[in-house]
Amino acid sequence: MITEQAPGKLYIAGEYAVLEQDCPAILVAVNQFIRVSITKSKSSTGSIHSKQYSQDSIHWVRRGAKMVIDNRDNPFEYILSAINLTERFCLEQHIKLRVYDLHVNSDLDSADGKKYGLGSSAAVTVATVKAILRFYNVPFSNELVYKLSAISHYSVQGNGSAGDIAASVYGGWIAYQTFDKKWLKRELTQKSLSEVVDEAWPGLKIQLLTPPAGMNLLIGWSQKPASTSRLVDETNANKAALNVEYKQFLQQSRKCVLRMIDGFEQGNIDLIKMQIRVNRKLLQHFAQINQIAIEIPRLSKLINIAESFGGAAKTSGAGNGDCGIVITDEQTNVNELEQQWRKNNVLPLDLHVHQVRLMQ
Repeated sequence: MITEQAPGKLYIAGEYAVLEQDCPAILVAVNQFIRVSITKSKSSTGSIHSKQYSQDSIHWVRRGAKMVIDNRDNPFEYILSAINLTERFCLEQHIKLRVYDLHVNSDLDSADGKKYGLGSSAAVTVATVKAILRFYNVPFSNELVYKLSAISHYSVQGNGSAGDIAASVYGGWIAYQTFDKKWLKRELTQKSLSEVVDEAWPGLKIQLLTPPAGMNLLIGWSQKPASTSRLVDETNANKAALNVEYKQFLQQSRKCVLRMIDGFEQGNIDLIKMQIRVNRKLLQHFAQINQIAIEIPRLSKLINIAESFGGAAKTSGAGNGDCGIVITDEQTNVNELEQQWRKNNVLPLDLHVHQVRLMQ
């Protein structure tokens, strides 16, 4: 049996803007995992099994007289896409394909099956790609896993930056800028998959960051799951109408995140905290102009409690539920802060930063 794992992730800053090129975000990998195990099948039939995902519901929307199924929140779509794409890559290496059983096990959901918002679709994609490559004895680097996972994930989701893929592959704290999606689409129609993953991708930037000594990350869960893909759809639909304001948001977000990266490089916790607060305000304005809910009341409560203890806090990811993050230093009374969260129906998550061994 071969088992590969991939960690979950949290966005720290740069959400929504990261969908565009040249707009950085900061993410962190956390020590909750999706594990994918693969064994050679004893018969001519393979299986894909997941204890957590067997009850997954299907979402659909009405388009005129048609019922259109939206499978972007269904993890099996990501697993199948990862298998198909990775096997396509293996075929190009003249590897004979075999039949196998695949078992998926996840820590990224709560005990009752609710998603924490830790990027389970990205993690299951990355873990599946790694397991398939290992099964076929294909040597791989982090870059190869990232590129195969990003193509596979994007083909299902149709939007997104693949920042969660990068965090799941590289681990730790990262600064991330997305690639040129139009370029990638064009290349995939004109070249083999092996050629495309071997190329430099325009715009893509993944930088490992070292957090300052004494800086702590706290994570609170709103206990309300959110759908990133549907929120991104809504904001994408508004881009043209909000042209000037959207461009201003991108510029301000870029400036904020670059300053935050400076904070990491200088070991300056106060600068990082200041930019967390700036990014919160930018996202609040972005939500207002798009008429979407990013910072729901429970997340506001999470943030306000953290701020009253001297932490710098904001929503993480698309918002409208899921998690909030707090940057603190050694002066913060973490126990008291988390007690206040619990009193207000915010669940502290005992998560820590997960480092991944670098594979060149």
